[in-house]
Amino acid sequence: MQIKTKKTDGKNFISKNQTVNWKLFIILLIAGIFGTIAVLPYTFTLEGGLLQNLQVPLYVLIASQLIQTTILLAFTIFFGLYFAKKVGLGLPVLEGWLEGREVKSYLKSILGISIGLGLLAGVLIVGLDYFFSIAGVSINVAQTSINPPAWQGFLASFYGGINEEILLRLFLMTVIAWIIFKIKSTEEGKPTNTGMWLAIVLAAVIFGAGHLPAVMSLTALTPLVIVRTIVLNAVGGIIFGWLYWKKGLESAMISHFSADIVLHVIVPLVVLV
Repeated sequence: MQIKTKKTDGKNFISKNQTVNWKLFIILLIAGIFGTIAVLPYTFTLEGGLLQNLQVPLYVLIASQLIQTTILLAFTIFFGLYFAKKVGLGLPVLEGWLEGREVKSYLKSILGISIGLGLLAGVLIVGLDYFFSIAGVSINVAQTSINPPAWQGFLASFYGGINEEILLRLFLMTVIAWIIFKIKSTEEGKPTNTGMWLAIVLAAVIFGAGHLPAVMSLTALTPLVIVRTIVLNAVGGIIFGWLYWKKGLESAMISHFSADIVLHVIVPLVVLV
């Protein structure tokens, strides 16, 4: 994604006289806090049994979770925006809007590909999960057989679209891209395509590997189980990473939200029919 200073064509707008765009920082922080609150009903439904044995009042647990999440978000947003400036990544819609530029046309132009690739990511994850189950690789979900209602899945999708994209694309992928950029760049002083693809894939694989501890609590970690876990969680990340690179973080957020609608709303409704 290139950086321009003229009328927005969807590229990034960056003021070079400040470390980060603080207005953008606040917007993302508020959005992340909203995503954290939105996922709570979904989480409480899944962990209903554990909540009955709490050693502290529920409101204390919620407050502490919000504080921890806010601190983590502030850290990742700050450094994500800081390093994004250095490798030409960013949020073209919000940045353009904050600078008083016309961004509606670009937002409309990315909606189709963002939603379409998000739906594709959701379908691919469902299809790959089915493929692995046919191959005899399945997870024992007897302990997590509770199915949250669709409205909770809808709210939880905001967490994926906002919080996970802030953590995994704006922060993790951006930092990896910057590290690779410092090692190898183009003659024009820009990140190489190979370096960006490597950042996309590494961020997606790290996210997938991060699910292994949870899977380990449900089943033994065999090579195929490990592959399944990483692949199912990384396939969307590669798509969202490409959108972040080419269209901006807003595109990745829209796409991730759309994928989660498939996984947390449409699929549960179909299964219950």
